[in-house]
Amino acid sequence: MSDLEEGLELNLDFGKLAAVAATGAQVVPVVLQDVDSGEVLFVGYANDKALKASLDEGIAVLWSTSRNELWRKGATSGDTLNLVEVRVNCEQNSLLYLVRPTTGGACHTKTPSGQSRRTCYYRAIGDDGALRPVQGAYE
Repeated sequence: MSDLEEGLELNLDFGKLAAVAATGAQVVPVVLQDVDSGEVLFVGYANDKALKASLDEGIAVLWSTSRNELWRKGATSGDTLNLVEVRVNCEQNSLLYLVRPTTGGACHTKTPSGQSRRTCYYRAIGDDGALRPVQGAYE
């Protein structure tokens, strides 16, 4: 179990965007939101290839900044996200993918029972600055 992914100590990666920028990758952030519930599932990145593939294939396709390749969400986990609509923000520097999960999960982390979590946002910052589980997210 990864302490970063499962722990309750706040350890934000404030260097992520600088690291992505340092690679020279031409990407924009993508917010992935469940079209039915309105829940934000996670944030990823897309380049022109990922956006084209998403539109052509009707599923969420992103650009993996760590592997430097197209990432078809669900290709290995089975947690595919069907693409309902793509929205562009006012400055055209980020995207919103409205998606419909084909399974119950969207996050690569698992609950103790082995199920993919619905969202990657399963912890909240408490009054003391420590992370606390969001109700239902650790079950």
